[in-house]
Amino acid sequence: MNFSKDQLLDYYRKMRDIREFEQTIHRENLTGEIPGFLHLYCGQEANAVGVCAHLTERDYISSTHRGHGHCIAKGTDTRKMVLELYGRGEGLCGGKGGSMHIADLDLGSLGANGIVGAGAPLSTGAALTLKTKGTDGVAVCFQGDGSTNEGYVFEAMNLAVVLQLPVIFYVENNGFGEFTGVDYAVGAPSIADRASSFGMPTKQFDGTDFFAVYSEMADVIEYCRSGKGPYFVESQAVRFYGHFEGDPQRYRTDEEMEDSRENRDCIKLFRQRVVSEGLVTEEELNAVDADLIEAYKGYVQEAKLAPWPALETLEENVYVSY
Repeated sequence: MNFSKDQLLDYYRKMRDIREFEQTIHRENLTGEIPGFLHLYCGQEANAVGVCAHLTERDYISSTHRGHGHCIAKGTDTRKMVLELYGRGEGLCGGKGGSMHIADLDLGSLGANGIVGAGAPLSTGAALTLKTKGTDGVAVCFQGDGSTNEGYVFEAMNLAVVLQLPVIFYVENNGFGEFTGVDYAVGAPSIADRASSFGMPTKQFDGTDFFAVYSEMADVIEYCRSGKGPYFVESQAVRFYGHFEGDPQRYRTDEEMEDSRENRDCIKLFRQRVVSEGLVTEEELNAVDADLIEAYKGYVQEAKLAPWPALETLEENVYVSY
């Protein structure tokens, strides 16, 4: 692998940052102090980090209701994200967005979205902006397998091909659209097969392997940056928790869930590989873990004591004014 130790530790830290954020929120949600629905990204970290490793602030991403990991991978301040989920005034979106609408426009993160598949037209519009301005920027639409049956997703993909826009439709296929298995809900042999009918190239790969994601996406993003049009990616992923916090997951077997955690954990697989090849030591990785655990303890303590949004901000940033 052509990575320095510093690079490997950086990628590991970003994946563990997402994991620690999500596990912290998972625990804290039981206190009843975090308002709104939560959809956790645990198990899919290699996707967000492997893609965003190739992006800059001039590139755009759109996300899903399961969007914390995408924001973190793009570089968002996690302390402000914790404050946001607690609804506090100093939160990333002033305490008004919460989990499903968290965004960081300064970094090109167009935000999580409670509407399934809404990122596709948003990213296509962002890609049109990039092309119109003559930049070499790209837009990445992170989406789940369940979104690929939405009509406006098909419309966005068709428009992207017609206008040859630099947008990547990146599907994290974790096997379930809410509670419905993808094998039941998709009539084509695969989601990627169906997408190819729109006239754009497609890729499929193992999204539990960070190095596969990183390598494959280097080529995809370069393709789009060079003005060749859109691309469609289907990454085979797993999610450890339910569709939402509180989902009893009766549509999954215990054996499948155990196998996902034991044999398809992208962070565990990353650790095993870099340690076995002598690139990073267990002690160095454990130090990253310990540092993040302490950091999130502090973020939570701060969030619980932080002030709520001021009353005078009630009507701010609600509607766009021209």
